[in-house]
Amino acid sequence: MRPSIVTLALAAFLTAAAAANAQEIVTLSTRPTVTQPYFLARVPKNPQAIAVLFSGGNGQIQLRTEDGRIKFAGGNFLVRVRAEFVNRNVITAIPDVPSDQTSAGMSDEFRLGEQHFTDISAVVADLRKRFPGLPVFLVGTSRGSVSAAAVGRAFGDGVTGIVLTSSMFLGARSGPGLSGFDYTKIKTPVLIVHHTEDGCFATPFREARKLAETRKYPLITVKGGKPATSGPCDPFSAHGFLGKESETVAAMVDWMLKKPYLADIE
Repeated sequence: MRPSIVTLALAAFLTAAAAANAQEIVTLSTRPTVTQPYFLARVPKNPQAIAVLFSGGNGQIQLRTEDGRIKFAGGNFLVRVRAEFVNRNVITAIPDVPSDQTSAGMSDEFRLGEQHFTDISAVVADLRKRFPGLPVFLVGTSRGSVSAAAVGRAFGDGVTGIVLTSSMFLGARSGPGLSGFDYTKIKTPVLIVHHTEDGCFATPFREARKLAETRKYPLITVKGGKPATSGPCDPFSAHGFLGKESETVAAMVDWMLKKPYLADIE
């Protein structure tokens, strides 16, 4: 029996809907001769917010397509928990490094600079065009917190909020981190998220608590989890909320959506 016109139309509609919600690589022209790629995760059916996630290290997630499939480095805390955001109705975008930073990745100086803001402004504008009316949050982890803080400061009140997780409060040989950052110029709400046992030398919990107390920022404190399977500054440890990923993201999303959130995760 041949399928009816109604059946074919329904199948076409469902296929189009699935495609509209599928993950994709988006590449934007942002500066002369420079492009900025980002990964757009599967779009939830009832999106409530947009989160731009900044990974740590040098920011390279090696975003690419192989044999028709999207691939990237997925170990970083925010990269590996992207589905936790999506499952809680948050549209998730993960920028890779821009095309002029592929040789060594992004330095702290670049993350703090105007060119990075230009690139991420284009990402945010593209997301707002695709999903108008939704609040936009910048979320950074480890060295990615430098991006979230600096870009958020440059946006003024142009984004809804900033979330800083396992933040680089202290400088290192690789860069200053947020050691000299002026938080007073941030004009949007900030949430601090940190594990009490974060063993990375540049991201001690005491600095997170001090910043929260000084600036009156809300602080989500995380304890416990699984034993580390990586170094203390790498993502499979307390630095990456190993074993506490789901609860940590749930608390962050509740804060974003102005719901009661768990401030102490044990």
